[in-house]
Amino acid sequence: MMISRGGTHADAEPAPTEYRRGTRARHEQLLELVRAGATGVDDLASALDVSSSTVRRDLAHLSSIGAITRRYGGASSAAPFQERELSERFTVEHDAKVAIGARAAELIPAGATIFLDAGSTCGELARQLWGLAGITVLTRSLDSAIYLASSPGVDVVVTGGKVARTSHGLEGPLADAALSRYMVDVAFLGVDAVDPSDGVGEPTLPEAHVKDTAARRSRRVVVLADATKLDRGSVPAWAPLPLGWTLITNEVDDLILNRYRAEGVDVISTGSVLRGEGAESTHD
Repeated sequence: MMISRGGTHADAEPAPTEYRRGTRARHEQLLELVRAGATGVDDLASALDVSSSTVRRDLAHLSSIGAITRRYGGASSAAPFQERELSERFTVEHDAKVAIGARAAELIPAGATIFLDAGSTCGELARQLWGLAGITVLTRSLDSAIYLASSPGVDVVVTGGKVARTSHGLEGPLADAALSRYMVDVAFLGVDAVDPSDGVGEPTLPEAHVKDTAARRSRRVVVLADATKLDRGSVPAWAPLPLGWTLITNEVDDLILNRYRAEGVDVISTGSVLRGEGAESTHD
């Protein structure tokens, strides 16, 4: 089978891992070029020795995760990060989020008290909790609280606080006060971005702060992040995590995951990501 990549041909089809590594490396080179001032599609294609259509796909992906801003005929450095509406996020990387939520549910001890964050991936975990007996769910998510409120055997506690418009998550002093009264067994955190050193990234300081508090009031911290979240993009606010936290992701590339392992992160991969030239993920 002949595979065309940027105007060249290979005698054999590259393995999926080779596609992922090559694509990610090209994305990093493309970002460097855009930040250095190269903005036209044709110029970028020439510099990378790939086709213009490949550059356009790459630019579309980098724009979707907030790393750049698209403009007619090219791109410019990233504008301030903009969080998607929750209803839209539930449709992005849906299968990956379902798998991550299912794997996360396996980490809940019998009779546990857990913290459940807001967001679409934590919403998939909430669906896994329906019908479980003897657990307490402390949550800042209005949507998950309503969903689980009538579930037999699940006690639901809502933190209180100001409602964040896009995530429907509660934040501020009331949320902080409620979290400070608990010491939960497991805190499940959703993210807009995650980094092995800096922790979890959010669009605002109040949301980053509430995650910081939740992490400090938990015996175990588990971050739920599909593969697109492992790119920092231009997310502005960050919350550090305690040593030994756990990452559940659908990313399978060890070049990426080993960065987390090197920082002492316990990595659990659901093994369901597949990226090729024309099948890029989009940011949640």
